[in-house]
Amino acid sequence: MLSEEKQLHVHIKHALNLKGSSLADIARTLNISQGSVSQVSLGRSRSKRVEGALASALETTPEQLFPDRYSKKEGEP
Repeated sequence: MLSEEKQLHVHIKHALNLKGSSLADIARTLNISQGSVSQVSLGRSRSKRVEGALASALETTPEQLFPDRYSKKEGEP
């Protein structure tokens, strides 16, 4: 069974593919390595810039795509 991080990574790659994009496309757009994008997607490193680019490509927000990485605001359940 895949870890939650790996499941999210697979989901992101599949969702990007459905939109005609890829981790490599995100990397080229940001002028960074594909490995750097993969590391963020896998949860092994953090980058608000990469998280934002992935979320934007998937028409969502970083908070929705990576809910465990963004703490809830005070007063929210």
